Amino acid sequence: MIKSKKLEGLSDYEPIWDAMQQFTEARTEESPDEIWQVEHKPVYTLGQAGKPEHILNPGQIPIVHCNRGGQVTYHGPGQAVVYPLLRLSRYKMFVKEYVESLEDAIISTLAYFGIPNACRKDKAPGVYVPMEGEVIGDGLAKIAALGVKITKGCTYHGLAINVAMDLKPYAGINPCGYEGLRTIDMQTLGINATVTEVSDKVVEELQKIFNAKLAQVE
Repeated sequence: MIKSKKLEGLSDYEPIWDAMQQFTEARTEESPDEIWQVEHKPVYTLGQAGKPEHILNPGQIPIVHCNRGGQVTYHGPGQAVVYPLLRLSRYKMFVKEYVESLEDAIISTLAYFGIPNACRKDKAPGVYVPMEGEVIGDGLAKIAALGVKITKGCTYHGLAINVAMDLKPYAGINPCGYEGLRTIDMQTLGINATVTEVSDKVVEELQKIFNAKLAQVE
């Protein structure tokens, strides 16, 4: 059984990060797994591989150096953030398979809402959609980001899908360390969905992947 928890309203990033660490550090072998659904206030987060030079013009948006994998990304209103807090041995997964399972859940969720061509990108975790014309490089725009931390076989941090956002803050960084990488959201692609609807669907897809029952908790 996995406990599913929705955090109402917009959450500051650091208290949620602290809570994930405390939850993970306090776990025992018997502790149930949880999945948290969050929507953050505006923040740039710099992962363990992050380089300060990829933050170009943060303006008034705070910057948090955190312990997830990956480089710099942006969280803000209109983005569905899902944090699985799982003991991987229960699902017979290693880190590579776990990351792929998060991408699978995102791709299935986007297909459900009418974006059937979402895809992976080699050596660049996350989920992308093909765009015509205005995107440089490989013609892909990033619609979802991943960043995970594994401590003693237990996961925290997670994934973020751009639903209906103000995308301008992405211009203040090199997203995920890639200069010129375009980001996009579901709304720009003509999809009208709420953060809650998208977040709920991600959790449903993760439930299928992990073959686990969900219990809603406050």
